Amino acid sequence: MKLIIGLGNPDKKYETTRHNIGFRVIDELVNTKQYQDLVLKDYKKFFGQYAKNNKIILLKPMTYMNNSGQSVQAVVNYYDIDLGNVLIIHDDMDLDFGQIKIQKNKSAAGHNGVDSIINSINSNDFWRLRIGINNELKKRIPGDKFVVSNFTAEEEKQIGKIIEPALDFIIEFINSETNELTNKNFQIPV
Repeated sequence: MKLIIGLGNPDKKYETTRHNIGFRVIDELVNTKQYQDLVLKDYKKFFGQYAKNNKIILLKPMTYMNNSGQSVQAVVNYYDIDLGNVLIIHDDMDLDFGQIKIQKNKSAAGHNGVDSIINSINSNDFWRLRIGINNELKKRIPGDKFVVSNFTAEEEKQIGKIIEPALDFIIEFINSETNELTNKNFQIPV
């Protein structure tokens, strides 16, 4: 069983912010023909929105970003999921907009949501799909304000170009033995 988690914040005011790119990727995945049978529903036991079929579990923690670990830990423990079969999708303000990194066994690097997960499950032995959100605005405002700012109108037009290869990797993750996967780094032409 593979567990795929998109990180974000639950309130409507955060819907189109940089911090919610993980939620947006999960939403796009369930809109694909291949995974349209998965319907995300609120599930209090897992502190999030959750969907499951015979191959994957999708999770959007509703605990707010900084407490994402509570939700992830609940699902990992309940299903006894091997951490090598866990993929976390999240924003990364250290990566330029359009850059994607796929990594395993890395530190949180200052990302509070990832830090919460590492602390809750006592490990960083999971996969991460890091989506770059950095732009010129980051130099002018504090990081905590930057991550909850909306994408620019121009960036918003390009989001699909970034989500598409993210979905390609997720499908590869679902269909592969996770020990066959490798760290990747690529720049989407936006």
